Amino acid sequence: MKPIPTFSKTEHQLLRELAKKNINTSNSKDIMLLNEELDRGIVLKDNTESNNFIRLNSQVTVEDLSAKRKVTFQIVLPSMANVRENKISILAPLSIAIIGFREEDQIDWELPAGTKTFKVISVKNETNN
Repeated sequence: MKPIPTFSKTEHQLLRELAKKNINTSNSKDIMLLNEELDRGIVLKDNTESNNFIRLNSQVTVEDLSAKRKVTFQIVLPSMANVRENKISILAPLSIAIIGFREEDQIDWELPAGTKTFKVISVKNETNN
């Protein structure tokens, strides 16, 4: 069974706005999938103590279980994305696949290269969010 993503109220609203602004772009299928995740997710109050789910600005390590390859990156706003700095856009397929999930969650996701299974290895968030 697929885990249920978790979002803070402010981030949930921000992601909805980003999705709305980008629905007619070349990645409209990904935006539709993001909206589906936002629809089924749990939304927490902003001041909730839980800090262990993937969100904007999280430093994340995930493993592609079929390729047995780990990758570490930071999820950022589209304007901050920079592959050389391992910063990927919140609207990138991989970010959409894992946003809202926690360490040890496993997620099957359809990417341009086919369906992949990812395992979240670690999530680091700033404690002053």
